[in-house]
Amino acid sequence: MLSDLVMMELKPAGAEVKAKLTEIPKRFKVKVKGHVKAMKLADTYIAAGALSDNSYNDALHIALATLHGADVLASWNFKHIVNLDRIKLYNSINLQMGYRQIEIRTPREILKPYDHEKKKKI
Repeated sequence: MLSDLVMMELKPAGAEVKAKLTEIPKRFKVKVKGHVKAMKLADTYIAAGALSDNSYNDALHIALATLHGADVLASWNFKHIVNLDRIKLYNSINLQMGYRQIEIRTPREILKPYDHEKKKKI
């Protein structure tokens, strides 16, 4: 899932980082745009103390993935997103608000099986 927020954050990134997007299989790339429900859910994460106001974009990433039914949210952000204690808080809030839990992993955890499949074909 590629949100407008992700694309905005990647604009100043170097070519190497942008090239990583091409490694993601197309079936996993779904474009989504932000909306009011996502902003409200992000605000709820912050109000509950899962994140601070300074991490609003991180809260919005999680909210967008939750509301759009992502199977997994991939991130290298270990401080605010891929953090077990915080994931528990996000999922507690999601359940309280009637949403399903979200899996949050590193890209390496998600793409590793596909790297293995590529090696078999060689």
